[in-house]
Amino acid sequence: MSDPSDPNTTTSDPPLTLKIHHRNTPHEFTLPSTSTLTDLTTLISSTLHIPPMNQKLLISPSPGTLKHPFPPTPLVEILPLNSPRLKLTLLGTPTKDIDTLNAQSTAQKTLAEARHRAHALYGAKPTRTGTSASTSRIHTLSSTDSSNYTFHRLLPLPHLPNPNKSLTFLERLRADPGIKSAMQKHKFSVPLLTEMDPAEHTTSESRTLGLNRNKGEVIELRLRTDAYDGYRDYRTIRKTLCHELAHCVFSEHDRDFWDLTAQIEKEVERGDWTKSGRTVADQEFYNPGDWEGVRENGLVVDEEGWTGGEFVLGGQGRGGGRAESRREVLAKAAEERMKRAREREGEGQS
Repeated sequence: MSDPSDPNTTTSDPPLTLKIHHRNTPHEFTLPSTSTLTDLTTLISSTLHIPPMNQKLLISPSPGTLKHPFPPTPLVEILPLNSPRLKLTLLGTPTKDIDTLNAQSTAQKTLAEARHRAHALYGAKPTRTGTSASTSRIHTLSSTDSSNYTFHRLLPLPHLPNPNKSLTFLERLRADPGIKSAMQKHKFSVPLLTEMDPAEHTTSESRTLGLNRNKGEVIELRLRTDAYDGYRDYRTIRKTLCHELAHCVFSEHDRDFWDLTAQIEKEVERGDWTKSGRTVADQEFYNPGDWEGVRENGLVVDEEGWTGGEFVLGGQGRGGGRAESRREVLAKAAEERMKRAREREGEGQS
């Protein structure tokens, strides 16, 4: 900085040119030699659109770190301008990025609120203390009216895209001749059939395909692909539904459960008159070995039938914890088996 009392100096010093690094990118700023630290942060704000209150300057060598509020100290006094090791680093987020993050946060909050409302509205209620086992097992009804043996309510998740398309898919399952036949045979009466939110049942290791709450109070099915941009193979979902219907009787994946699952699958195939007279003997059905053999691919039908406890629709567990069991089941194998069956059917018709 020039000294006016010194006759050998000029009346003005050359401007200051500073290189400041932000997000690994250097930016040059030119200021008058008399500029202050406040002037510099104001220039940064107008150029990089980072408000002074969001700025933090790392100055090496000393003075180190400076942050808001910045004092109006002359730069020539606070910066080691003559040091060959001088480096200025700026930490701070541009206003545009902050606005984007706020918008994403608002969108996520809106989505979470929509899920909460859906869960609060449609979540199954815990069984009251003292309620007998016969009244809590609501998957069957004693009435002889066959219209009771169905899914009484269908629910697409309102916070997911195109809920009407999911409702159409659920209606197709309820109206499926094979499903209707099997449910009437076993007198299954399920109050609610709904879709599963893939995001809530997908991890880096597995994807759950279906859940049965309280032995048939609520059945959830993964209808959509993980990216929400499409729907899974109908016959695979129907097989998963057979699996979940078997949980209306047996919770554990034991021999009785697998026998009933295979029986329901065969009954569904036999009852499906849309298959043009194809016999049951021509069909292939999954068994525990099939699912166990391919479980490493990550598609899990379910952990086991969940009963009792307090939960909300789409939740991850039940009150009092969830019993650990082997991860069985994979739709990928089922899809391959169905693909081979369709290929054989095509060859037979050619």
